[in-house]
Amino acid sequence: MKKELDENKPIFLQIKEQIEDSIIDGSLNGGERAPSTNEFAKFYQINPATAGKGINELVLEGILIKKRGVGMFVTEEAKSIVIEKRKQTFYENYLLPMKREAEKLEMDRQELINMLNREDEAHGN
Repeated sequence: MKKELDENKPIFLQIKEQIEDSIIDGSLNGGERAPSTNEFAKFYQINPATAGKGINELVLEGILIKKRGVGMFVTEEAKSIVIEKRKQTFYENYLLPMKREAEKLEMDRQELINMLNREDEAHGN
């Protein structure tokens, strides 16, 4: 868990993103128990209902599953669900605005590709 929460973003979203990040980086894998609402509440000194809101969204998305009396567990499909969701968000928040800006600058697709390749070459990729 991150040591501090960002006061500019809803806490429940930060809890949700922390769990997603842990799934993506492999520190939480399919079948493993996720931190509980009470664990988040105690760690961050927040209301358990706030943490529960983020966790419940992950349940609705098929990323976590509730096992009554045992806790929340990561689904086997969680990593692929999170990655696909994040790819879509990346496309909408970064690539579409970049494409619109490139069009304003009268850049074509090949020029954009060349710029991306130039960045890769600068970093030895």
